Amino acid sequence: MVLFRTVAASLSLVVTVARLATQPAQEPSRADSLSFGVIAAAYVLTVVTGLRLRRGTAGRLDAVVQVVGDVIIATGLVFLSGGAESPLTFLYSLAVIGAAVVLDRRGALWAAVVSSLAFTGLLLVMRLTLPADAPTMAPSRVLFVLGSNVLALGLIAVLSGYLSRQLSATGGALSQSEADLRRLGRLQQLILSSMPSGLVTCDAERRVTFLNTAACGILQVTDSACVGQTLEKLLPGVSVLAPRATRGELRVKTPGGQRVLGLSVSPLEGEAGSLLIVFQDLTELRRMEEDLKRTDRLASLGALSAQLAHEIRNPLAAMRGSAQLLAQDPSGDVVVTKLTGILTREADRLARLVEDFLRFARPPEPQRRPVALDTLLSETVDMLRADPLSREVQLEVRLLDALTVPVDPDQLRQVLLNLVRNGIQAAGPKGTVRVALARADKEAQIRVWDSAGSITEEMMGHLFEPFFTTRNGGTGLGLSTAHSIIHAHGGTIRVTSNPAEGTEFLVGLPL
Repeated sequence: MVLFRTVAASLSLVVTVARLATQPAQEPSRADSLSFGVIAAAYVLTVVTGLRLRRGTAGRLDAVVQVVGDVIIATGLVFLSGGAESPLTFLYSLAVIGAAVVLDRRGALWAAVVSSLAFTGLLLVMRLTLPADAPTMAPSRVLFVLGSNVLALGLIAVLSGYLSRQLSATGGALSQSEADLRRLGRLQQLILSSMPSGLVTCDAERRVTFLNTAACGILQVTDSACVGQTLEKLLPGVSVLAPRATRGELRVKTPGGQRVLGLSVSPLEGEAGSLLIVFQDLTELRRMEEDLKRTDRLASLGALSAQLAHEIRNPLAAMRGSAQLLAQDPSGDVVVTKLTGILTREADRLARLVEDFLRFARPPEPQRRPVALDTLLSETVDMLRADPLSREVQLEVRLLDALTVPVDPDQLRQVLLNLVRNGIQAAGPKGTVRVALARADKEAQIRVWDSAGSITEEMMGHLFEPFFTTRNGGTGLGLSTAHSIIHAHGGTIRVTSNPAEGTEFLVGLPL
């Protein structure tokens, strides 16, 4: 309304100035001066109301003053433009409509009454103040003009009041709907951000349109970097999966390593061809399943190895004893002595192999006691520095935390010797092996890293299986025994490897 009054006053000013500019040059009349005064009053009233609105101090009284001011200004303009014959009597109607907007239906009726009284008073005053010889309008004509204007104002008040009420009700309903939509939007955002599952949407062109917080966390990306890029770049392989099945698994490489995702793909309503993808991180679950399967396989192979070792031990002892008796033959035959020596040596080697089998199949129960892991790691690495294999290998130790953990020190030292020695052999000359100790959650983590990164994806699934080895002369029991020892301590052992980042064995021991 303030803007409308400003425009109306400006147009009135332009019309008045244009009228004076088209007349012959002469002094402005009293009517012209009053016109400028009325326009100036309209400007002042509008500016004052606008400033109070901007400061937030305007109220219902300001609206009443504004409506009364509109009626007074309309009366002044009607007086200056001819009274009953004025073409500007419609300004009263604008005042009534303005009252309906800012003061509702009752305000419109009161504005109509005030406008009618103001117009009636104006006509009466002008009739009484006219000179006796001035031409006047017939009384019947005056009554007709007055009656028609009063009737028009009443009808406009009723109609504008009704429309204003309907508009107010509609605006209230719309405001309520907008508030409900905002609440629903906030609720939706809260649900999406608190979902443990990742959620991704894409349009018909397979471009990502949305990621929730869980999706960013699982994939270790930011929504600003991913929105707009292709879905195949974010989830390689999902485009092949989507047309064939609604559920499936996908392996995705992330900055934190490879993740196994369980996906659910469905069409997104509202846009043809768009997709909604919900996924969970199954990496830890699949890792636990693999650990369980590996433990079952190790248990079965352990039982078989124990039985086999037991069956071999007795005949082997008899063979060795017989070889020793033959070696004591007084005849001293060179061939016999040589053969019995070979037989004894190989029997001893088989005996050691049987002992390894038995140690793997039936590892002794850990004799736990509080052990300072930082001291144990330092001593083990210092001992391996003297190994000829480590002569050209850089050995590093990083002890981030001093932790005391209930473990069997001999068994844990055996695990460390095996892992570090394997790392030294894999890294080779000019390579690097790093041993680190740190606290994480409720466990102590020992990390053995080498710079080789030579373990392939195919080897990962068989790495802790007995008799699996990639090194000439290896028995394939070292990592299996290490796995059994760590499992007996209630811990975990995991491995990651790639040529760019090296190989890392992660041993977790409960504190």
